[in-house]
Amino acid sequence: MYLTIVSAARFLVEHSDEPVTLHDLADHVGYSPFHVARSFERYVGMPPGQFLAAHRFQRAKQMLLAGEDKVIDICNAVGFSSVGTFTTRFVKVVGLSPTDFRRLPHTLADHQPRPVSVRGPQTDGTVITGAVHLSPAARTSVGPSPAVYVGLFRRRAAHGVPVAGTLMGPEGYFILMDVPPGAFWLLVSVLASRADAPGQLVPVTQVVGAASRPVLVPERPVSLVRDVSVDVAPDWFAPVLVALPPLAAV
Repeated sequence: MYLTIVSAARFLVEHSDEPVTLHDLADHVGYSPFHVARSFERYVGMPPGQFLAAHRFQRAKQMLLAGEDKVIDICNAVGFSSVGTFTTRFVKVVGLSPTDFRRLPHTLADHQPRPVSVRGPQTDGTVITGAVHLSPAARTSVGPSPAVYVGLFRRRAAHGVPVAGTLMGPEGYFILMDVPPGAFWLLVSVLASRADAPGQLVPVTQVVGAASRPVLVPERPVSLVRDVSVDVAPDWFAPVLVALPPLAAV
């Protein structure tokens, strides 16, 4: 079934600028819409519609940085019919408006990301520590002294501002503080330190990782330890949409 889901994911990526429906996807892989939707979310971590939207927003990010096209033209080019809906959803998953995102290369030119910790909203909340382990392929891809972003998200996707996050320092481990109760996904994105602004904001190759299961944070604050393994993601993988460098550019 895994290869079927990969085929489904590639189909969505290749047709992300078209009005693709769940029935189109089901016809492509030869399964019922219900079976495809359920299996896709189990393997990929999100429903097909959300996956399709993620690639549309990633394309929009690329277009915003590549030229001076109007937001409404980019909206239409990536498959959205309403610029209002596009902008609202863009802010939700990226963390910035399309106009503010377009300005980021200038911001990063003056304020390069540096190690920082974004605390959670729970005063004296749970503390999560751990290490990030890069595969040989990941190390080759990002080179020496990469930027390692670690964040807790409410869903299995790096969309929107994390509940808590950090840009790791050279010591090689992370600490997330004041984490509130709940179930969260611990996700990691690694960027090459030598990358220019577009390379940091829309990397061609994704180097990512996730904890194998959600982190369950109890009501009473505790200390938890979770390590994460990171590797080069396949080209069809769901993109990291949240604009990470601005969170650490101070």
